Amino acid sequence: MSSRRQIRYTPLPNDDDDYYNGARFDPRFDYTPRAYDKVPWKSIALAVFLLFLGSLLLFLSFFILSGHMAGDKSQGYGLLALGFLTFLPGFYETRIAYYAWRGAKGFRFASIPGY
Repeated sequence: MSSRRQIRYTPLPNDDDDYYNGARFDPRFDYTPRAYDKVPWKSIALAVFLLFLGSLLLFLSFFILSGHMAGDKSQGYGLLALGFLTFLPGFYETRIAYYAWRGAKGFRFASIPGY
């Protein structure tokens, strides 16, 4: 059986735009250290607002369901659901912002989406 060792292969031409210092370049991962340190103030303000609003709604639902305030049980359950829906994202992003401010390992302000 004959072999095809006489065939000469040539590499395909490279696009100079796709390569950066000999390695493949992807602009999505081209972050500068300033991108990590930029504080998203609007997002943090929204997170703190959601945290306080959720806490207020949870306290109101507790008082309605325990009978210390006037109101139906259905109103208490509605406030409880709205309280959870606003408290959880507010707590999550406020916690990330706090740990990033404290300099905890693995927490950066870049983890919080900017608006």
